[in-house]
Amino acid sequence: MKNRHFDVLIIGAGISGVGAACHLSRECPEKSVAILERRKAMGGTWDLFRYPGIRSDSDMFTFGFNFRPWTNPKTLADGPSIKQYVIDTAREYGVDKKIHYGLKVTGATWSSKAQKWTVETVNEETGEKSEYTGAFLMLCTGYYNYDHGYKPDFPGEKNFGGQIIHPQHWPEDLDYAGKRVVIIGSGATAVTLLPAMADKTKHITMLQRSPTYMMSLPAKDPMALRLKGLLPEMAIYRLMRARNIAMQRFSFIAARNYPEQARRLLLRLARRQLGKNVDMRHFTPSYQPWDQRLCAMPNGDFFKAIRDGKASIATGKIKTFTKKGIQLESGEELSADIIITATGLDLQMMGGATLSVDGKTHKASDSMLYKSVLIENVPNAGIVTGYTNASWTLRADLVAEYVCRLLKHMDEKGYAAVTPVDREGCKTSDTVFGTLNSGYVTRAADRLPKQGSSGPWKVTHDYFRDLVLLRRGAMEDECLRFEKPLVGRTAYPSAA
Repeated sequence: MKNRHFDVLIIGAGISGVGAACHLSRECPEKSVAILERRKAMGGTWDLFRYPGIRSDSDMFTFGFNFRPWTNPKTLADGPSIKQYVIDTAREYGVDKKIHYGLKVTGATWSSKAQKWTVETVNEETGEKSEYTGAFLMLCTGYYNYDHGYKPDFPGEKNFGGQIIHPQHWPEDLDYAGKRVVIIGSGATAVTLLPAMADKTKHITMLQRSPTYMMSLPAKDPMALRLKGLLPEMAIYRLMRARNIAMQRFSFIAARNYPEQARRLLLRLARRQLGKNVDMRHFTPSYQPWDQRLCAMPNGDFFKAIRDGKASIATGKIKTFTKKGIQLESGEELSADIIITATGLDLQMMGGATLSVDGKTHKASDSMLYKSVLIENVPNAGIVTGYTNASWTLRADLVAEYVCRLLKHMDEKGYAAVTPVDREGCKTSDTVFGTLNSGYVTRAADRLPKQGSSGPWKVTHDYFRDLVLLRRGAMEDECLRFEKPLVGRTAYPSAA
């Protein structure tokens, strides 16, 4: 057993973990930092997913880090480009040398007596166990299970004579040229797969239980292209980033305040790109805009594949798999050589690790998040969760900045530990995802952190609110209990 101690332990070397380590390198260079990563490469989501067309569903001016410009002209970038961006950023800030690969975190325990975390890991290849200790813990594992995605048990599945594939485990040698393919699902993954595969397949069909709102974005930002060469790269990045953040927030608020008008606009734009021969019932959701995330596509590639006849959409419930495909409850049959179950993610917090405080197990679902960062009743622990209505990295950057501010404040005041405490009993049954009712969220409601009815416990998914709260908000209030180092005496709370 080997034991190593660091000021900050980060779990996960995806875009959140690498970003957090870079912020610490910039703002707290004196802090020792280690990133524990289960995989053998950094990149997280962008290293795991390998299906055709894998790309971001948020524009890269807001999905990129706030401290390092995204210079690729693509608005919705492909997975390999995003992974390379993460790698290049890590190298630039020396973070690549702080990553410990091949370590699955099995548990993390806080000791109030020692005022530190002990993180247990195992090398899944060798079985070797090791321990790392740290003063502060940052959970940057995302919110889904890396081992498997969500896939319901379909009736008659064993009768199907072809291949059944989940996008989370895409076979590198899959040959779909000239094959009939059915994609089950209507989320971002399905909307990405269909146009990416359409040119090679004999025909490809997206089978959806219900429609999703879809919108087209320019593959390359025309304004950014016009400004290239006229302004420094960072200036262009900041300008485009500010514009897109404002547009995202405005469009979201407008859609929530005027849902019928937003609905008509989205459907009218879809109709314009699909043409008059497409049945719009396949593109008309039963819910209002932003009850679930909108699916974005570059240059309307999904609409084009449907319009050109290379692909089609079927809407209905599955009755059973057959030897040659899928039979719907309506009686319609979809022939297939390959079925892709793009049925969503299996949500999981903290990478599946067990969190405990002084020997008492702590479940994510039992807690609220203070300012969307610190875990209620858990000392010195922060967690990164993204926005439901904007880019993940927007909040990841703010969270990392806040943790840097907090660590500096604790050093200045001589504090060793900080614990968020709900003194008003404002916990609700709502999760940190708020009103989002996507299937992957509702399925995992019992596993997600909760939010409060007011104050720093309420998660608003409002970037501008968080900008003020996390960058300029007071570092001490009645919800935080600070403790001095324990040197033969009982720790005491701050006067705040």
